[in-house]
Amino acid sequence: MATLCKPSVSVPEHVITMEETLELARSRHHDHPQLPLALRLIENTGVRTRRIVQPIEETLKHPGFEDRNKIYEAEAKARVPAVVRQALDHAEILPGDIDVILYVSCTGFMMPSMTAWLINEMGFPSTTRQIPIAQLGCAAGGAAVNRAHDFCTAYPEANALIVACEFCSLCYQPTDLGVGSLLSNGLFGDGIAAAVVRGQGGTGMRLERNSSYLIPRTEDWISYDVRATGFHFLLDKRVPGTMEPLAPALHDLARAHAWNASELDFYIIHAGGPRILDDLTKYLRVEPHAFRFSRATLTEYGNIASAVVLDALRRLFDEGGVEEGARGMLAGFGPGITAEMSVGTWQTGGGSRARDAAARAVRTPA
Repeated sequence: MATLCKPSVSVPEHVITMEETLELARSRHHDHPQLPLALRLIENTGVRTRRIVQPIEETLKHPGFEDRNKIYEAEAKARVPAVVRQALDHAEILPGDIDVILYVSCTGFMMPSMTAWLINEMGFPSTTRQIPIAQLGCAAGGAAVNRAHDFCTAYPEANALIVACEFCSLCYQPTDLGVGSLLSNGLFGDGIAAAVVRGQGGTGMRLERNSSYLIPRTEDWISYDVRATGFHFLLDKRVPGTMEPLAPALHDLARAHAWNASELDFYIIHAGGPRILDDLTKYLRVEPHAFRFSRATLTEYGNIASAVVLDALRRLFDEGGVEEGARGMLAGFGPGITAEMSVGTWQTGGGSRARDAAARAVRTPA
């Protein structure tokens, strides 16, 4: 049974506080007719600090889509390897033990994917499968966990590496004056996360069942308008209310596993904003404390898109984990409107860091 091991997470060194964000909005958009509304929405996000890959004075510039994408590629190549190495260490395996790499990001574009670069630069086998996921936004973290689970179900002795790299600050568009855009300027942060899903052994969340759900005809509620200047983030005012139609899908997943979604031991949930977590508290009928890891990520880092669920799981590990056999749920939400959900139990296990060539040759997927 596949086990999602302890993630490794890294955020950039440049910090911007809520107070600085509000002051920037006031100074740059002082004549905006809906500035008071935008300021109130930003204040209500609960985000106290965010991390960004460039100093704020550079972030506020727009050198063009081409230059921004070059920054994305350079920063990803500089920052991702250390996070990956730590994730491998957490899982107690080596690069040669990885069978598939899932790379998720919605804030930059590369072809070939970063998966190819990682294979070449970090000593992963040339036979490593590549699964880049570029268009699921914040839901991609949950989707990567689910696709890794599927792979390890098909190949029970395989191991999957998940990498989420999000530099949301590179999508800042100074000419976008919609309230949704102004809100996003105070909500999203940058971060990198990686985790291994082990087919055998390992300590963490043993993945047992997953599912997806898309709310019909909501595909334009969270989207990118791709222009010459890059990715322009569009956010519909109805998005904060999406937990009401999504909560039944979470209940259905737990029920299909003979569990009650209201009575689980831990919850690893994408923190798109405080309303998401507040509504889930209501519709899942759980205490607010259940989402403490997600709220901590939101407060300290902002919404770091696909990396949120991995950071929330990392916080559970740092708190000491949970007892063997504890039941939990992981869920990511994003464009579509899409939910990617999984349930599983906590497992404490181990395994060798290295395997001999003959054993690996036997188990390697064809």
